[in-house]
Amino acid sequence: MSHYFDRTPVTDDERRTISVEVWGRRRDFVTSTGVFSGDSLDKATAILLAESDPPPAGSSVLDLGCGWGPIGCSLAAEGSTVWAVDVNERALALTAENARGLDVHTALPEDVPADLTFDAIWSNPPIRIGKDALHELLLTWLPRLRPGGEARLVVGKNLGADSLQRWLTEQGHPTERVASSKGFRILSVRG
Repeated sequence: MSHYFDRTPVTDDERRTISVEVWGRRRDFVTSTGVFSGDSLDKATAILLAESDPPPAGSSVLDLGCGWGPIGCSLAAEGSTVWAVDVNERALALTAENARGLDVHTALPEDVPADLTFDAIWSNPPIRIGKDALHELLLTWLPRLRPGGEARLVVGKNLGADSLQRWLTEQGHPTERVASSKGFRILSVRG
């Protein structure tokens, strides 16, 4: 059985093209099997993009768990330099393909330069990897926010958004809910 958080999906690479509109721009994206939400833009990511304004042009942004690239490509189209990170090699290949002509760098987590920091982190975090792994993931990347930076996370209320908000604050990462829509919370974590 293959999961979207597997390094190398064992499913066939069945590609398709979908059209997504974000911030008034319609873009076609190539997606596939073996990656998160390969059939369409998932509801949580759609809400994150609809309920958030992009950071100022010229910002350095980490797209954490990029999948096929809807967040990172949308941010880069608005003028950000994006590091799109995922553990899934097929997802990274799709993001690279979808980001042609945009300032997007795709990388496995261990290939991101250790001294690189970000003005913003955007993520629909992989909740299904389990609480301990999710906590480790967030504690690895949130310290890489520059002072005054912001992480925007979208998490389902039924998947623990409120408890994650409390936990992040307890870990020294002040977190507030900035939007709520259709059962999802958008959390803002300040650097």
